[in-house]
Amino acid sequence: MLADIAAQFRAHPVATLLELASVVVCIGLFLGTLLLLSSGAPTGRGGPWLALIGVGAVFVVFWTALVPIYERLVYA
Repeated sequence: MLADIAAQFRAHPVATLLELASVVVCIGLFLGTLLLLSSGAPTGRGGPWLALIGVGAVFVVFWTALVPIYERLVYA
């Protein structure tokens, strides 16, 4: 499995890095959500919750808007 990832990285370094970073972000969002849920409901401004939501929103916008625009510009 690690050899497959290394081969894919040599063939397509940017795409592989983006995919691996996406997996790390998803795991981080999941663990962050579990951690924040275990600490209870947000009180006051809810800074950690806002940060988690912000990271998730940026992640979604990146994959649904910026990546398709980039692909259209590069592969058009």
